[in-house]
Amino acid sequence: MTNHFAHVVRGSGPGLLLAHGGGGGIEGNFGTILDDLARTHTVVGPDYPGTGATPRSTEPLDLDAVADELVSIAVDAGLERFAILGYSVGTGVAVRAATRHPDRVTGLILTAGFTKPDNRLLLAVDIWRELLDGDRRLLAKFLTFAATGETHLNALGPAELEAAIDGLADYIPAGSPEHVGLVAGVDTRAELAGIAVPTLVIATTRDGLVLPAHSRELAAGIPGSELIEIEAGHGIGVEARDAWLDAIQNFLSASVREGTN
Repeated sequence: MTNHFAHVVRGSGPGLLLAHGGGGGIEGNFGTILDDLARTHTVVGPDYPGTGATPRSTEPLDLDAVADELVSIAVDAGLERFAILGYSVGTGVAVRAATRHPDRVTGLILTAGFTKPDNRLLLAVDIWRELLDGDRRLLAKFLTFAATGETHLNALGPAELEAAIDGLADYIPAGSPEHVGLVAGVDTRAELAGIAVPTLVIATTRDGLVLPAHSRELAAGIPGSELIEIEAGHGIGVEARDAWLDAIQNFLSASVREGTN
C-alpha cells in the first residue's frame, strides 16, 4: 500500500484528524465545513490512496494500515493527541485508530457509519464495483439514487440533477476500487466495547446507502456514546451542512471544557 498519504493541515488549536469515506476525499466529504473546523482546531486531512494527490495503491487497502497511516500523519503534523471525525467508511478507520492508538485519540465523531456492512450495503458495494468497470455516469446515477436524501433529491430541478450526476461522474477517484474493497471488509463490532473516549455518533436518517440503523448499532456498542439523528442523506455535508457542523462543534467544545481534547 502506498505510504504517507497526501494531506492538508489547516488552522490551529486542539487536534482534529479527518477520515473520509470510500470513493470520496477530504475536499469532497468535508469541504463544506473545513474552514469552520480550522477556526478552532488544527485539522489534518489525509486523502486515501487514489484520491487527491495520493497515488493509487497497487494492492488492497487494509483497515489497520489505513488507520495507522492516518495516526502517523497526524503525529508528524505535530499533533500528540487528537479527536477523529470519521465519515462513512472513515468511521471504521476512526474506531480502528482509537483501538490501536488509545494514547493518541481523545474522542470520536462517527458520521453516517457502520460496524460491518449488511447484505443491503454489500449489494450496493457489488453494484458500485461492477459499474466502476463500465459506465461512470450510470454509477453516478446509482450513487445519487442510493445516497441522496429524498427531500434534497426531489428539490432539484432537471438541469440541477443532470449537473449533479455529471459532477459526480467526473469526480470518481481512481482509487475507488480499493476504497470499495475497504468498505466490504470492515468489521469493528468486537472492538466497540473497548472504546473509552467520548464518542458522538451522527445518523443520517434519509440515507439509502448506509441506513441509520448502522449508526444506532455503532452507538449501542460504544459505552457512554451519544447518538444524534440528522435529517439528511449520505451527502450530509451538502444536504444538512449547518446541522452537521453544529453537532461537531458542540461535541468538540464540550470535550475541550472537560479536558479530553
